[in-house]
Amino acid sequence: MTSRANETAIGRWNASTTREAMETAAADGDFAKRHLVNSTLLRLLGDVRGRRLLDAGCGNGYFSRILAGHGAQVVGVEPTDVMCAFAREKEAELRQGMAYVQADLTRLPDLGAPFDAAVCSMVLMAIPDWKPAMRACVEAVRPGGPLVFALVHPAFEQLLGTWVEHGAYRVERYLEEYEIAGAAASDFHRPLSAYLNELASLGCRLRETAEPGLDPAVAAAARPTTPGIDSYVHLPNFLLFSAEAPA
Repeated sequence: MTSRANETAIGRWNASTTREAMETAAADGDFAKRHLVNSTLLRLLGDVRGRRLLDAGCGNGYFSRILAGHGAQVVGVEPTDVMCAFAREKEAELRQGMAYVQADLTRLPDLGAPFDAAVCSMVLMAIPDWKPAMRACVEAVRPGGPLVFALVHPAFEQLLGTWVEHGAYRVERYLEEYEIAGAAASDFHRPLSAYLNELASLGCRLRETAEPGLDPAVAAAARPTTPGIDSYVHLPNFLLFSAEAPA
């Protein structure tokens, strides 16, 4: 059963996600995903041609479409009505051969044979009851298959706004778990050890962690319209890790 906290979070995303926002991010996501997240996800996944991939929490489906463009066979799972409908609409338009399933990640339906790999990008920190979602991703992948997760870096959350205000990053609480209210919905702070220890408890083997920084040239171009953008050059706002499912 979906937890009440997760139902509330899904409802907030449903209510706050606009058509305009989804259209703007339909090709390759927002600025941060274009310049900091996408290329690292693809590198960690490796050659995806002909491989069957799970895009867990696919949102508007932009990364599923990128994966399909690289030759993958993709199943995207998204719990919100509005984003799943948008992803299906784009698939009807582009005909890339993808399937989109509307489901809570903590209660995945039968998706067929085990996947060759799974990616869960910028999702786990937005799920209040997140551990069942990580477990579901692990259990959906073939033995020894790769799983790639991307998060807002727990040590550098709200990086841009803090940098603008103080000229440096400041953090007062790290070891606690707490909710971070956002314009669209909430994220949930947990220390990095919570995610890595859960992976270990599920029998996964960590292969790599990545903390991408922004290209200084990209930051220079964005500086006139985005105060504080240099914070992305000096500190990692995003954390990605690659693991192997139990053999």
